[in-house]
Amino acid sequence: MKQFSITIAGGGSTFTPGIIMMLLNHQDEFPIRRLCLYDNDRERQETIAKACEILLKEQAPQIDFSYTVNSEEAFTDTDFVMAHIRVGKYAMREKDEKIPLKYGVVGQETCGPGGIAYGMRSIGGILEILDYMEKYSPDAWMLNYSNPAAIVAEATRKLRPHSRIINICDMPLGIMVRMAKILGISEADLDISYYGLNHFGWWTQVKDKEGNDLMPYLKEYVKENGYDINIETDQHADQSWHETFKKVRDVYAVDPDTLPNTYLKYYLCSDYVVEHTDPNYTRANQVMDGREREVFTAARKIIAKNTAVDCEFQADDHASYIVDLARALAFNTKQKMLLIVPNEGAIENFDPEAMVEIPCIVGKDGYEKINQGRIPQFQKGLMEQQVSVEKLVVEAWEEGSYQKLWQALTLSKTVPSASVAKQILDDLVEENRGYWPELK
Repeated sequence: MKQFSITIAGGGSTFTPGIIMMLLNHQDEFPIRRLCLYDNDRERQETIAKACEILLKEQAPQIDFSYTVNSEEAFTDTDFVMAHIRVGKYAMREKDEKIPLKYGVVGQETCGPGGIAYGMRSIGGILEILDYMEKYSPDAWMLNYSNPAAIVAEATRKLRPHSRIINICDMPLGIMVRMAKILGISEADLDISYYGLNHFGWWTQVKDKEGNDLMPYLKEYVKENGYDINIETDQHADQSWHETFKKVRDVYAVDPDTLPNTYLKYYLCSDYVVEHTDPNYTRANQVMDGREREVFTAARKIIAKNTAVDCEFQADDHASYIVDLARALAFNTKQKMLLIVPNEGAIENFDPEAMVEIPCIVGKDGYEKINQGRIPQFQKGLMEQQVSVEKLVVEAWEEGSYQKLWQALTLSKTVPSASVAKQILDDLVEENRGYWPELK
């Protein structure tokens, strides 16, 4: 069986150990000959990388492992680039969340003004990595799940239209894991139809492999409980996630013909979200005090003991999806997966140039979109508003346009007026100097 070379861009991420653990768990189906971590933060990456180096020596010494801040070294001789970068790290995420909250607006990593700010930082970083890959390994695939995925996907569609990049998100998979638990079956047995934008979508069909309709049972459960159910991975989830899964009840009530993505609460229940958010201690603070601290503590323990035996690194959903996608491309598995792709008629009554999240069949030549037909006016209206926000953000980045970024913020369903949008934008401009293009 062919062995593969992988570059993980964002090597200092807290998600990197989980990806490596998942890769190790799938060596029989997806063998690796070379694994390289790449990051522009040498010190941060070194802690994660040294721990992973010990782990790999113990569990897979045959893999050629390295880590670097040199782009030529990282991207030469690679088959897959797995990208999950966070430009500005959690310090800037904290600003993304807290600045909008000053004005009574949702402060969230990928939704509303925070997502727009993050997108303006991410576009340049993703394009840079994509250009490195195409320069040093032009036949490689880039599997991107850097947030905000919707804005990044629109940027790569518009600015790098011929690149070998596939944009994905693990959130729908995480929800499907919960659906399967509710139903008492494996998520691998779910056959679904889904449409939307990233972090902005709906399930229209959930069946089992025998074709039995599972939606009626799921709807009854969601009506009362949302997606909240105890599963194994919840031991590492904080209370805010349980509240998010429960809030799905109210989002579902707006359109009980479908099952919603959890992130729709930020758009359809924004007043509730603001009211129930501590403006002094947001999700960024929770992550910094939780996952960030836990993963780096675990890494330092491995380094200090010089062994990864009984380590606290764990493979997770975030990692499994990226490995499944790589396997589908490498071995032509024809797996059905949700991807963020150019619409081009897959949703018949929606913008053909929009980047939509829909099921696709993945094989060695890329993906084939599964047509989702026509969508209802309610979803169409919401999606048209949101996709316009995403396109304006990319145009603002490309043109250095203050005006278009103001328009993007004004158009966001989470922002109440143009004047509030301008106040938030001016604060974000000040905090993002050195990260955003200079706006005129």
